[in-house]
Amino acid sequence: MNVLIDNFSVYGEGFLGTVELTVYSSVLALVLGFVMASFRVAPVGSLRVFGTVWVTVLRNTPLTLLFFAVLLGLPRFGIVLPFQVFAVLALGCYTSAFICEALRAGINTVPRGQGEAARSLGMTFRQTLSTVVLPQAFRTVIPPVGSTLIALAKNSAIAGAFSVTELLGTYKILSERGYNIIWTFVWIAVGYLIITLTISAIFNVLEKRYGVAR
Repeated sequence: MNVLIDNFSVYGEGFLGTVELTVYSSVLALVLGFVMASFRVAPVGSLRVFGTVWVTVLRNTPLTLLFFAVLLGLPRFGIVLPFQVFAVLALGCYTSAFICEALRAGINTVPRGQGEAARSLGMTFRQTLSTVVLPQAFRTVIPPVGSTLIALAKNSAIAGAFSVTELLGTYKILSERGYNIIWTFVWIAVGYLIITLTISAIFNVLEKRYGVAR
């Protein structure tokens, strides 16, 4: 307990940094994932191609490489932002590809006849998607989206290698202070466990309330 008590401020700062990365990146991932899922099922060919390329490239690119591309590549184009913002962009864009596929899978579970019936009533693609398809798809995608966001929380550890304050990076400070490395990582693991269990609890509540009965 001395490792935690003596360095509570260090752990606290790292914990809050990971929470912030997780929350901001999750919001970005959900927004982009929704947009890309809409593109992938859109009747416009160019949008479908764009969505497919987005998902294919990001799902097959190592996250560490994406961090290098964002943190080192964007400043070459005159885009200079705090490292935390760059980390949120990398994490959010990367995770959006997986969110997109989860949403698309949910959309595909909705019977095609319902979309055709909506269009026969004169509803536009946007109206059909937002009022008929997505409300039903939402019920089936709660578990996979929750799992994806839990993975995002754990992936945020990569940001520590790029000068972003987060939980895993606290081991460097404590190692320099001479603390036992095993207990240092034990308390780091406890911090990640708190975050992931919180996300899991939130999505369990959503699943019980809105999920499909099995």
